Amino acid sequence: MGKRILIVDDAAFMRMMLRDILTKAGYEVAGEADNGKTGVEKYLELQPDLVTMDITMPEMDGITAVREIRKVKEDAKIIMCSAMGQQAMVIDAIQAGAKDFIVKPFQPDRVVEAVRKAVG
Repeated sequence: MGKRILIVDDAAFMRMMLRDILTKAGYEVAGEADNGKTGVEKYLELQPDLVTMDITMPEMDGITAVREIRKVKEDAKIIMCSAMGQQAMVIDAIQAGAKDFIVKPFQPDRVVEAVRKAVG
């Protein structure tokens, strides 16, 4: 069975793109969330192997969500998804405990490489 991944992004189109890339690469999308708050709740409920986390979202941003998830599971594997020009936020995300980051628009090879590096 493939590794289970939770996709957290406020843009339905981005979630759909990621779901497509990940399922084609043999991963199972365990669930999706459209903001950081829901992402944390879904993480606790689904216990996925990996989370892809957008940085800028309503209700709770991705960096705060990473911190919340890591309070519960210190070794949680999280990959940040950022738009170009969010380098400062990416650094904050890595310091908060994210394992890697991928840049939008998504390059399928880069997404799969980051996921493979994080969870095999």
